[in-house]
Amino acid sequence: MSVRLGVYSDLEFWQRDGRPVAQESFLLFAAALRPHVEALVVAGRLAEESADAAYAVPDDAEFVALPHYAALSRPTAALRAVRGSLRAFGALVDRVDAVWLLGPHPLAIAFALQARRRGRAVVLGVRQDLPAYVRTRHPRRPDLLAAGYALEGAWRLLARTCPVVVVGPDLARRYRRARAVLPAVVSLVRAADVAPAVPARPRSPREPFRVLAVGRLDPEKNPLLLADVLAALVERGVDARLTVCGTGTLHDALAARLAERGVAERAELLGHVSLDGALRALYSDSDALLHVSWTEGVPQVLFEAFAAGLPVVATAVGGVPEQVGDAAVLVPPGSAGAAADALASLARDPALGERLAGRGLERVRARTLESETARVAAFIAAAVRG
Repeated sequence: MSVRLGVYSDLEFWQRDGRPVAQESFLLFAAALRPHVEALVVAGRLAEESADAAYAVPDDAEFVALPHYAALSRPTAALRAVRGSLRAFGALVDRVDAVWLLGPHPLAIAFALQARRRGRAVVLGVRQDLPAYVRTRHPRRPDLLAAGYALEGAWRLLARTCPVVVVGPDLARRYRRARAVLPAVVSLVRAADVAPAVPARPRSPREPFRVLAVGRLDPEKNPLLLADVLAALVERGVDARLTVCGTGTLHDALAARLAERGVAERAELLGHVSLDGALRALYSDSDALLHVSWTEGVPQVLFEAFAAGLPVVATAVGGVPEQVGDAAVLVPPGSAGAAADALASLARDPALGERLAGRGLERVRARTLESETARVAAFIAAAVRG
């Protein structure tokens, strides 16, 4: 069935060379729905100033600009954007058969009601545990935490009458009473990019053990623990080097923590690195991926590492344990010692890394960008039919 689809997520966009671009890689997943639908329209808040952003709305998709606001944590500015957002999204609804709305988010709720009043199919999306995100991102804001619980409650209530796409089995359990549930993975790994076999990573005893960390440097990702893990790994006698890819509010704090722990010369903070740029080479050149987040749905970077045949050490949070199974070493969140022990084992036992890498390749082959977007598109088409 051919579907004209509108997609909304609370992404911030800028204009670059006349094209709307965003920093969040989720745009790549949304854009990859285009081959599966008759038409694709992406909506997001458009900022006036420019910023570095790697991901562009595709030429064969339409972009609808919504009024800009900095963040929901500044409610006054967000409220000023409501009227213009409803007007712009209402025009979008008139040109599509269905909308896929990522939330929980106040505007997404308003857009869902708006689309249903006009007889359009509404499919919801959930990528992470919102209260857990707010708790770690704004630990001293009980008002925001209360708002997060209220939004999730409203979103789950709306899901009773709308099908919902969720990221990972943990969220699938939370939304089990929805009209229909599709557990999915927001995979950006194309089938052609998956390594055919575990690559050889010969490392002489004189070479350092290269650890890679990829992700936002924000509180919910717990990036300061990276410095503690690196220091603990060195204390265990491993000549380790750490490369960090990502930007965020804790960049300077991470640099300071690395210096405080005496391992600054062993670490390199590269900022944002695009998957289509140097990041793919970093996956291939590293010896292990370290992921230390406090809260997650299913982190995309794990599948990127699997595709490169890279062993993974990750915190057992959210949907991670059920999605990675025995393809990674899982450690408790917040434990630098456990993460350092796992990495030390990989440094001293190359065969362990090869076994993990082989299992990771098997996992990612079933979770490519093409297969996951096809599943989501079919789920949305079923909502339109039904």
